[in-house]
Amino acid sequence: MLEHCEQLLKTLIGLDIEAIGRSALERALRERLEALQLGQAAYGALLEGSAAEQQALVEAIVVPETWFFRYPEAFALLAERARALRAQRGALQPVRILSLPCSTGEEPYSIAMCLLDAGFSAVELRVDAVDVSLRALDAAATARYGANAFRSADLGFRERYFRADGSSHVLCDAVRGVVNFRPGNLLDASFALGAAGYDFVFCRNLLIYFDRATQMQALARLERWLAPEGLLFVGPAEAGMIRQQGLPALERAQSFAFARRAAAMAPASAPVPAWPVARPAVAAGPTPRAVAPPRRAFAPAMATPSVPAADPAAQTGLAQIERLADSGRTAEALAACARHLQSFGPSAALFYWWGLLCDGERRVADAEGYYRKALYLEPRHPEALAHLAALLAARGDQSGARRLQQRLKPEGGRHAGP
Repeated sequence: MLEHCEQLLKTLIGLDIEAIGRSALERALRERLEALQLGQAAYGALLEGSAAEQQALVEAIVVPETWFFRYPEAFALLAERARALRAQRGALQPVRILSLPCSTGEEPYSIAMCLLDAGFSAVELRVDAVDVSLRALDAAATARYGANAFRSADLGFRERYFRADGSSHVLCDAVRGVVNFRPGNLLDASFALGAAGYDFVFCRNLLIYFDRATQMQALARLERWLAPEGLLFVGPAEAGMIRQQGLPALERAQSFAFARRAAAMAPASAPVPAWPVARPAVAAGPTPRAVAPPRRAFAPAMATPSVPAADPAAQTGLAQIERLADSGRTAEALAACARHLQSFGPSAALFYWWGLLCDGERRVADAEGYYRKALYLEPRHPEALAHLAALLAARGDQSGARRLQQRLKPEGGRHAGP
């Protein structure tokens, strides 16, 4: 039965079960059997002929793990490049962004808030958000979020765009109206997104769940959806694979951004002037000032803590590891980690990068070990906490993931303002 479910999920959504572990599939199967009160034979027959039950199994295996402004440097680069695009072609042609998978909405809404704060109006933007999970899309449409969605040190965006409602925060209509949600599957040959290319595509932490052949198929589709000068944003564990396929990486640390193989957009060399725009009539919530200098709606809350400043050679070594990792040169970065350990001894920053590199090579046990070593040395290391929580959630250890997520919350409940 497990083998049948494994093959079905591979066919439906491209999932390579080795990427999350068989225990996650066992948990999902148990959940469905208990919900339907069926034995394995009866469930197998139902699964074979029921598209609804196939979707239910997908929902059971997909575990959302995301938050607002995850990998903040990607959003800094997005704002910079979007403003450069508008300076080049004017405001009549909207900036088009795709978020896939969009999960429960934190990423596409972050994109919208980022660009509204950068001086864009809603009519200048088109943010399409796609996911295979109907449950996740329902949550995204509701736009109600608990504390776990807000993990940044700077929560000024929450003050500007959300209203508190009990223990939750509800997103304002000004942001919700920018994002268009729809169900879809990247690997479905019949799935289409229209003829016009996207200026920016966010596909972060999806490709790591595919085998190599499926990764190539998915990457080819993503690249076809990009405009000639478009940018593809991926997760840190995917950067090495993307670089190996020949996509040029942008030299922006921790943005994990790549240009198309055919063309790379030249960086903006001059500031973009303020852009007067008309606001659409939308209800609820504060709206950003279009003519003011753009505010940064996020802060790099998860920057890797540094080693003591008294050892500049160690700092330089860590910076080299980061550059190698960001550019996808995984083998060189791993070798640099080993040399760094020998020269300078253990540090949380070193073990975090080592874990991230192993994560990208799908060496899950090694990645977990290095993340745990980082946390032994620095129990509140934010990136190690976040990535280890994601690993635990993917294999079905929800209680372990929640414990780590609790440690991500700022101490004392104090947050930075805008």
